[in-house]
Order: sequence, then structure tokens, then C-alpha cells
Amino acid sequence: MELTALTAISPIDGRYRSQLSALAPYFSEFGLIRYRVRVEVEYFIFLAEKKIFKLPASVKPAKLRAIYQDFTEDDAQQIKLTERTTNHDVKAVEYFLKDKLKALGAGDAVEWVHFGLTSQDVNNTAVPLSWKEAIEEQYLPFLQNTVLHLRKMAKEWSKIALLARTHGQPASPTSLGKEIMVFVERLEGQILQLSHVPFAAKFGGATGNFNAHHVAFPEKDWVKFGNDFVNNKLGLERMQFTTQIEHYDNLAAQFDALKRINTILVDLCRDMWTYISMEYFKQKVKEGEVGSSAMPHKVNPIDFENAEGNFGIANALYEHLSAKLPVSRLQRDLTDSTVLRNIGMPMAHSMLALRSLEKGLGKLLLNKGKLAEDLENNWAVVAEAIQTVLRRENYPQPYEALKALTRGKAGINKKDIHTFVDTLKVSAKVKKELKAITPHNYTGVDFKL
Repeated sequence: MELTALTAISPIDGRYRSQLSALAPYFSEFGLIRYRVRVEVEYFIFLAEKKIFKLPASVKPAKLRAIYQDFTEDDAQQIKLTERTTNHDVKAVEYFLKDKLKALGAGDAVEWVHFGLTSQDVNNTAVPLSWKEAIEEQYLPFLQNTVLHLRKMAKEWSKIALLARTHGQPASPTSLGKEIMVFVERLEGQILQLSHVPFAAKFGGATGNFNAHHVAFPEKDWVKFGNDFVNNKLGLERMQFTTQIEHYDNLAAQFDALKRINTILVDLCRDMWTYISMEYFKQKVKEGEVGSSAMPHKVNPIDFENAEGNFGIANALYEHLSAKLPVSRLQRDLTDSTVLRNIGMPMAHSMLALRSLEKGLGKLLLNKGKLAEDLENNWAVVAEAIQTVLRRENYPQPYEALKALTRGKAGINKKDIHTFVDTLKVSAKVKKELKAITPHNYTGVDFKL
């Protein structure tokens, strides 16, 4: 079969490709090759800038950068064709660049391509660079838009009273806006933590000691050179003591942070799903859509379900990546290589889930009548308020009195509460205060949302 959206094995490159194509420049084979070419070109230019060798006057850095800036699928195919012979992907990139340099009239400088490097100096800068730019240019903007959407909903619904449920049972009322702000605060906290984790890179030769660099130019401070190149030219953070590969500890920390973000969003999806099942929300209906092949009335919360499912797949992958990548035998084994090729998968499932979540949030229609009905049917929740005011008044055993009235009793209503208040040996002013408390206004402080 020819590879199409219908024949792709992964739904990421099949059913959902149109929604996720923006990630291809970062995580596809083409993207990985292009980032490798970019690192090799920038390193070649940097060697010349630091006077390690002299670049022909006719070969300007802009011409060299155009090699990766204008990189095409035909270029990538040429590299893959060379790889069939070399059986080494990074070496194929090196040969491609040497051919490009010859075409630019810089044939005398070709041996400065990949000078002193091992393939992991290229991979462990190319991959974190693609990861960094995917996070900053694709994932975080989308996630932050979701947070802004939630914040807007919270503000809009800040005055909507909501019957809270703890342990699944009616509890002290809250506001719908505040409950949504819970997720805003959690997400913003995790985004902040994620932002503090460096995008780490390895750059130090075959086993991390700049052996080849040092033997060729022993007077050169190669550690300073490497730090300058990785930190200032590539915008990553070079690890100082490495084996042949990067530690991946910071990358694992990022995976764990992204996993926590997804877990929070799963929690949000389940809450929204439950509110819909309780009819606190209805959903916008789109002409022509069906909710069930057999039951015409159905309007299912499928967007929240799809989001939850994809967040779960992403987290399973993040879990494996964060547990596996920091572990390598001695100075390096190859297990990281094949695993690293999959870091785009959890990102893709997370982005797909965010799209579903946004779609679901956009369909919500607040059902004020149902929220008010549930509050009215649960007058027992003001028992906490009454017994607390009675404590203030030094009333004897107020908790026990309210417990006897309400615990395990069905159908407690306004009349029952007011009748009870009338029996209390407190002032008329306190009775009036207690009777003013309702499930609709007993929602706590008025948060500034």
C-alpha cells in the first residue's frame, strides 16, 4: 500500500494528520535531518568565526545558512540515499554538506565539516533544538490559549453558584468560576515549573572530553568554545560533564512536567464530562451531526472523552521516555537513539487532546436552571453555616444539633431549616441572620477573578 492518510499505521499520520501537520517540521524524519544540517552548518561557521580555519571570502555565512533555511524534501531524499550506503544517518549529512560546499566553491574547507565531532554532538543538539522550538512555537502557545479560555470562562461564571460535591455527595456550595480557576492556577503553576527546566545539550566529542579537538589544537580552550557555541549560537544549555550522549535528565524532567499538565487536563475533562452528565451544561448541536447510530436523541461529550484518551496515551509515552532515556550502559549504548525518534508522538497526542478539549469547551452551554434546581433540592448543605454561626454565639453543641437534623436525612428543605431555626434559643437578630443563609448564597468569599 502507498502511504496515505488511509493507510498510515499511526493515527497521528493518518486520521489526525491534518490537525497535527504543524508538528512535522520538528519531529518528522525530514525535520530531524534539517535540524542536523542546521547544527553542522552553524558549527562550520562558528569554527571559521573563531579562526580555527579560514573560510573562502566568496563563501558568506548567509550562503551557508541558506543550505538549511532553504532545505527541501529533495535534499532530504539525497541524504537518505547516501545513508543506504553509509548505514549512518549523520555521516550522510556530512557528505551532503561537503557536496554543497564544493558547489559553493569552498572545496578546500570541506574537511572542517564535522571536525572533531561524534554523531551525538549533532544529535544531542539537533534533537533538543527541535524539541525546544516545538515547545515554544507550537505547544505552549496552544496550551496558554486554553488557559486564557478557562480564565475567561471563570470570570464570566464567577457569580454562578454551584452545588459542590465532596466524595460525590452534596457539600458546601461554591462558584462555577472559582472551580474553573482551580485548573487555571494548577496549569499556570506547572507551566512555570516547565519554563525553569533548561533545554540541555551535549557537545564534547566522542566521549565528552573534546579529545579530537584537543589533540589537534591543544592550546585552544575547547570547553569555552563548546559553551559559547551551544549556549549562545544554538540557544541551548551545554552540560559540562557527559559521556558520548547527553544525560537526558532535564529532558526527562520536561516529560514529567508535561505529564503533570496532561494529568491536570484529564482531571478537567472528567469534571466537565460529569457536569454535562448532571445537566449543568448542555452542548451546542451542529447541523448534520449524530451522537449515536441507534439513539437519535444523543449529544455525547465526545470531545472531552477524546481529549482524555489522547492525554492518557501521551502520558504513557512520556512515562517511558522519562524512565528510559536517563539510563545508558557505561559511556553510551544505542537505546536512546531509537527512543528519541519518538518524542514527537506524546507531543502530537497532547496537541490533539488540547484541540479536542478546546472544541469541547467551545460547545458548552450553561444550564442555570439545573444548577439552581440542585441547590434548591439540597438545603441540608447550609447546616455547616448554621452550626458555625451558633458556635460564634456560644450555643451549646450546635454541631450535634445540626447533625441530628440533617445527617442521612433525605428531602431537607427550606421549611425544615427555618422551622429548626425558630426552635433555637437565640436572639431574633441571629435567627434573621440564619434564615438569610440559602444554598444559593452560601458560596464563601467573592474571589477576584
